[in-house]
Amino acid sequence: MTMTRKPMPPVLTKRADFLAAARARRQGMPGFLLQARERGDDAPARIGYTCSKKIGNAVARNRAKRRLREVARLSMAPHLRPGWDYVLIGRPGATAQRDFEQLCDDALRALRKVHR
Repeated sequence: MTMTRKPMPPVLTKRADFLAAARARRQGMPGFLLQARERGDDAPARIGYTCSKKIGNAVARNRAKRRLREVARLSMAPHLRPGWDYVLIGRPGATAQRDFEQLCDDALRALRKVHR
């Protein structure tokens, strides 16, 4: 049996892009905070992930970011709009411990609210 992997959306890497998203729309969910901004071009959507030291040590932060990446790949990728930047910010305790299906549901609800 061969598994086909869904492609990951392009990733935000520059600090200026994260700061611009922080000044735009935001939607808090139980498992994470979603920030989104429209860039004004037709380039593919980009997504960034961040977890502060409030999450815990490096192992805990990396685990939370891995979960956020997988949520974005599985549930958010088909619904991302071209020309938008998205940032997923992990929440202490919630991102790592929340049920994965609930995180995916949170992601879809957050996208719907941000794009209203």
